[in-house]
Amino acid sequence: MDLVSLIRPWTEIMLEQVPGIELFDVHTHLGQNDPDGMRQTPEELIAGLEAVNAHGAFVFPMHEPDGYPRANDAVLAAAREAGGRLVPFCRVNPHDDPVTEAERCLDAGARGIKLHPRAEQFTLDHPGVRALIALANERTLPVLIHAGRGIPALGLHAVDLAGEFPNARLILAHAAICDLSWIWRVAPDHPNLLFDTAWWMPADMLSLFSLIPPGQILFASDAPYGSTALSPSFQIRSALQAGLSGDQIRSVTGGQALRIAAGEPLQPAGPAVGERERAGHVLLDRVSEFLLLTAIASMRGGDPAEMLALARLSCDVPEDVDDAPVFAAIRQLLDDFEAYADEHPNDRRRLTFLILAATVARTPDVPVPGAERRAAGATASFDSAARSAAAPSA
Repeated sequence: MDLVSLIRPWTEIMLEQVPGIELFDVHTHLGQNDPDGMRQTPEELIAGLEAVNAHGAFVFPMHEPDGYPRANDAVLAAAREAGGRLVPFCRVNPHDDPVTEAERCLDAGARGIKLHPRAEQFTLDHPGVRALIALANERTLPVLIHAGRGIPALGLHAVDLAGEFPNARLILAHAAICDLSWIWRVAPDHPNLLFDTAWWMPADMLSLFSLIPPGQILFASDAPYGSTALSPSFQIRSALQAGLSGDQIRSVTGGQALRIAAGEPLQPAGPAVGERERAGHVLLDRVSEFLLLTAIASMRGGDPAEMLALARLSCDVPEDVDDAPVFAAIRQLLDDFEAYADEHPNDRRRLTFLILAATVARTPDVPVPGAERRAAGATASFDSAARSAAAPSA
């Protein structure tokens, strides 16, 4: 079975919790030349959108070491052929006459700008960046900025730019993890400072949904590094666990992005919900930590077997433990992960099982598919383990 089909029950139960979602992905790429080896064609991107009936996506080039004009033209061409589902952004290098290239692309149909401080080696106080944000301000356009790993903090400059250019929509990608620890405090004062969800660590996602006003959060997958078809399964879980309402989640998952795409005013969705008082589940916390270690080992090309075994053993709980169905659901995800990884050892998307399982461990208040059946399976597994432990040794 293909990966999207295996994850589909988890996606469907999330969409059932929040009817009326108009899914729109604000962070996707096209390209064939990125030095990191990742690739994506328009057909592959659209297939991911169609798998979850997504309305569309913002799309821009992947890293192009030889420059962006040709890649920008390819994105514009793909958007023209996609029937309105792909909203093209131009990607520009602030070191290389960025305004001229941005204006060329915007006049040709681009509707936003992408900046990548890590790939192009710049900071947001670069004069070329300010000129681009000024251009976006004049045209009421979004500017999506890499704000994840591999860069110094950029939040102070982003806040200053958002204040100086209130008509520009500045989208800090990857939950702004390099600045999230403090930027949540000033985010409400800058409604044009937005945050996308193209990230995967459950603690960061719960922090984002708890501390940032929901009208300033935008669903994103980072395809092809992530997937529009897979990301809702764990991102909507985190939003529900954090306490967002249905209307707020509908804003996050597409409502606000569709307004940005149309050049319409941003619509607030209420204040940040704040941290919930529910006490953590110490046994589920153990599972989540082992799963994160498993995922990180896999990402780095190491052997995740020991951590995966510990994660699995951490799910062997007595039947009367709180949230027993959650432990059972995680075990099923680990079974699916191992089966899929055996058949597709080079498919990095297999890590979706681990990311989802780690998120499930941190979101026990949110329904899991097949809870009754899996709870029975967990009880049988624990009873078997208990009988084995009690049996006399030879």
